[in-house]
Amino acid sequence: MSFARRFRSVFGDPPLLFAVIGMSLFGAAMVYSAGQVDQPGAGMTGLWRAQLMWLGISLVALLILVRIQLRWLEWIAPAAYIAGIAALVATLFIGTGAGTAASTRSWLDLGVVRVQPAQFANVATILLLGRVMGAWREAPRTLLPLWQPIAIVGLPMLLVMAQPDLGTAMVFGGVMLATLFWAGTPAALLFLLVSPLVALFLSFRTTWFAVYMVALLAFLYLYRMKLREAVLVTIANLAAGTIAVPLWNSLEPYQQNRFLAFRDPYIDPRGAGYHHIQSRIAIGSGGFFGKGFTQGSQKRLAFLPEQHTDFIFAVIGEELGFLGAVAVVVVFGAILWRLARVAERAPDPFAGIVVFGIFGAWFTHILVNIGMTVGVMPITGIPLPFLSYGGSFLLATYIALAIAERVATEQGRI
Repeated sequence: MSFARRFRSVFGDPPLLFAVIGMSLFGAAMVYSAGQVDQPGAGMTGLWRAQLMWLGISLVALLILVRIQLRWLEWIAPAAYIAGIAALVATLFIGTGAGTAASTRSWLDLGVVRVQPAQFANVATILLLGRVMGAWREAPRTLLPLWQPIAIVGLPMLLVMAQPDLGTAMVFGGVMLATLFWAGTPAALLFLLVSPLVALFLSFRTTWFAVYMVALLAFLYLYRMKLREAVLVTIANLAAGTIAVPLWNSLEPYQQNRFLAFRDPYIDPRGAGYHHIQSRIAIGSGGFFGKGFTQGSQKRLAFLPEQHTDFIFAVIGEELGFLGAVAVVVVFGAILWRLARVAERAPDPFAGIVVFGIFGAWFTHILVNIGMTVGVMPITGIPLPFLSYGGSFLLATYIALAIAERVATEQGRI
């Protein structure tokens, strides 16, 4: 057997593998660049070595896990989920913070390393969703059958929000919507599922909320939903609208300022709006071709906050310009496209749902991180896959990659 065939017998989708590894190496280079600053004592100069070390660990994990058969992954899904929940509970009691999340309890200190359990719990949640929804005989037509996936995702999401880590909690939501979609859930049901969240935001404008509720009632009538479910959806939307103002008033001032600064960062340019302003300045100053690798002035003068983690895309925009930023987005698009192809050709429903759940997690990370970097989304402290500094997040993404590659391998044997 030739080397190419032996390679394909282990890694079923080489383009996906090479794209991810290439982005990871590029990410290590950008972490190195982020550490090249003119401010002494910044403490970031050696982080690229740690990133390469974690990349090596992740590659070893990939080589081991890619050989695990899908039926074994399906079998261990409940145990992995329980372990993930236990780790999330532990973070509420003994967890620590880091970086922009210094005030949270998101990391567990294991002595030698610190890990973020939410990243691994996310993968375990995807596996259990695949096991549960893969057993469905037909796509759901009402909200009632959705209680299991909602409960599976809701528990870790609530535990992550209690840390509090809104950004990572959003990823769990993205996973749920992606897996439900791939399992055949109609778009109308997906809308009704997230409708209370829409009501929560629209309720701050009485007119908008009133128009929305009328439209929702008309939609429920036309959709011919069961009466009890229609009543439940209506009550949930009204409840969301009712608690919006008290919920807003219960937030700490700094939390309120983050949302206000998203609308207009210049209302607090030295506080809540600082991250948005500096990130947009850095990206805008890069122009079309950029200032050159390691030469970004906003970065070198340490104006750019968390430039090695949450705002690594701003470093790319400043130093590699519009062309570099677009190239990164294109490669991300290619990675997501390969994932969708693997899910489409999956050998069974479990495998397809799991791979598209990984798609949902990565897509949410990419969308939210780049969105907050360019100022079109609130800052939530969420890393950019393969590029942001962070060992446990990189390891978790390679575990997910191993699962996707295993699916691609087994689909080639059908």
